[in-house]
Amino acid sequence: MTVGWFQRFALLGLCVLAGWSWGCASPVGSAATGRISLAEAGDPARRASNRLVVEGLDADAAGARARARSRYQRAVQIDASNPFAQLALARHCLEIGDPTLAISHLDHAELLFDSELELRRSFEAHVVGLRGLAERELDPPNGGDALLEEARRASPQIWGDAWLDAQELR
Repeated sequence: MTVGWFQRFALLGLCVLAGWSWGCASPVGSAATGRISLAEAGDPARRASNRLVVEGLDADAAGARARARSRYQRAVQIDASNPFAQLALARHCLEIGDPTLAISHLDHAELLFDSELELRRSFEAHVVGLRGLAERELDPPNGGDALLEEARRASPQIWGDAWLDAQELR
């Protein structure tokens, strides 16, 4: 039995539809890299909040700590349910030497990520690694080492140096 043109066309259509729906269902950021994306589907408040987070990460990378912090705080004001804003604030707090506040932001980010499991998987290494850094600051010399090792195993290209740079999150 040979396959007619109609069957071939229908099969091609199904393949295109499946590929399109798979691409549309992908989470924000890459599971491999755990980066924040401005192309996220979502409401205008989330997109605006993410733009502010990215501006904050750029400011952090340029050494403009006060501007970065204000961008992150504004991102939280615009969308209090944005886990990326909390994650970026946690990273920023560690960079300026406030591990206690970093843990508070990490706890909040984890709660928000729990409602979005695909995102949680994409950013899990960052949450674990940042928590390890905070614990290392609060409980030297061995505090957080197991968490940092877990982050290294999950994402060696980013956590190999035991630090999450602003550009690595962006």
